[in-house]
Amino acid sequence: MGHDAAAALVIDGEVVAAVEEERLSRVKKTSDFPAHAISWCLNSAGVDLDQVDVFAFPWRFSTTVAEEMISGICDSDMPVAAKFDALRSTGELYTGMLSPDAVYHDFVERTGYELDLNKLTLVPHHLAHLMCGAYLAGGGDAAFLVSDGRAETLSSVMGELRNGVVRQFDESAVPMTSSLGVAFGRITRYLGFVPNNDEYKVMGLAAYGPPPRHNPLLERVVRLHENGSYTISTPRDISAYYALFDDLFGGDSEKREQFDFRVKVAGLAQHMVEAVTAHQVRALTAASGLDTLLFEGGLALNCVANTKMLERSPFTGMEVSFGASDPGVAIGAAVYAAGLRNRPADAVTTPYLGPSYDERQVRGALAEYADRVEWREEPDADSIADRTAELLAGKNVVGWFQGRSEFGPRALGNRSILANPAFPDIKDIINLRVKHREPFRPFAPVILESEAPHVFSMGKKTSSPYMTFVFPVRKEYRERIPGACHVDGTARAQTVDERQNPALARLLRAFTARTDVPCLLNTSFNVAGEPIVCSPRDALECFLATEIDYLVIDRFVITKKGS
Repeated sequence: MGHDAAAALVIDGEVVAAVEEERLSRVKKTSDFPAHAISWCLNSAGVDLDQVDVFAFPWRFSTTVAEEMISGICDSDMPVAAKFDALRSTGELYTGMLSPDAVYHDFVERTGYELDLNKLTLVPHHLAHLMCGAYLAGGGDAAFLVSDGRAETLSSVMGELRNGVVRQFDESAVPMTSSLGVAFGRITRYLGFVPNNDEYKVMGLAAYGPPPRHNPLLERVVRLHENGSYTISTPRDISAYYALFDDLFGGDSEKREQFDFRVKVAGLAQHMVEAVTAHQVRALTAASGLDTLLFEGGLALNCVANTKMLERSPFTGMEVSFGASDPGVAIGAAVYAAGLRNRPADAVTTPYLGPSYDERQVRGALAEYADRVEWREEPDADSIADRTAELLAGKNVVGWFQGRSEFGPRALGNRSILANPAFPDIKDIINLRVKHREPFRPFAPVILESEAPHVFSMGKKTSSPYMTFVFPVRKEYRERIPGACHVDGTARAQTVDERQNPALARLLRAFTARTDVPCLLNTSFNVAGEPIVCSPRDALECFLATEIDYLVIDRFVITKKGS
């Protein structure tokens, strides 16, 4: 269940492989059983299904949860006929997909493997989110906040992790009927975007307007409670919440198509997220004396709110992982089953957990497209960095494909489209000619960690390797990297060091030495509506279908014939 199927493999306490199903099936945000992802994870480690000790699934719809679901319907103010319909559909969903028996039979049917039922562990969804963040942060003590669309019965929980033991602050839990993620998703749909997919577009649009002086959402839809929880009242039915939002925002079907109206509503929605999460953090701070905050769940992808949460709180540190949204629960469930405290002290925290391709496979893919592309092979890593830096010094858009694919929704430099942010119009070129997406969408700069504080005002952060925070661009750099600055003068920066991504670090050093520009533009290697590329063949298909100027796969620099 969920909208981002994935699989992960933990061996001896360490995450050794993880990949989203969409990267292999090529169906964006698929909720299908992750058969391809499971097979790849096992094959990459040379492990058979028989050798797996525990199979962990990141949802636990127990009998108690089922009783709560039934009670919630029966105790609601729905008409009797609607209650019977809801009970019927919920019963079909539970018996067909959610129950432990359904999970077990789905696994057996889709893998053909007769799983020992004692090996199947069902992990509560929010706990899986937390375990992902805790593992990737190193497993130390921390306060935590998990907030997403929904888990089994809740949408948000907070608490603390001490000595590997989780203590949830039950009084601050928020039921799924008051989900902040769902409310933001409904506004996303209201503005003509796709919920559970396009919320980041709403976040980006909000920057085009000033902060709201008053917010009808906070005045009429949201109620904050002293214990850190809240109630959000929006109707379930689409027509009903469209009517509510038209009333709140002064909208109608024509206004919803207007850019200025969309900006206003996006600003109100973003302000709602920031106000509600700040309310939660205040309560969490009062209840926990720990210095570090872990924030996980779909809401943790709102990097604008993340920065404000940290800077306005007493927390000295805040971590948001590359697996913060739903793909990460595959990692979290596996980590939970393995035991968080079994994490090896020398385990490397890296997002580069997916497939890689050797020289034979790359050459095979190039041969397949030999009638449409030509290529040159550079002799070593330094020369490929120098040649790519030379290309990026001009107004060229380069597809960059190196090593293992990254896990999570962000391209973090192994399956990326790169460009020179010194050109003011480079954002428009990529949006229109390459990505085929809305012109208001910003791009992230990628920069060496050692250089980042000189270019960005990073506040309490010293690094941001996963694009989960937004920083103001220092005034002296705004004219030097206009392509990387959002309309409000901020940037969702990714910091890189030699240890985590040596190829990208080498390229950044070569590019800066050649141009005196301290960063590159980095966006995901895909077009709108498609998953990030995974294989060399995926990369070649995307390259040929767009106006990307050059493609670099490992040490091969590829151009289109006739270009």
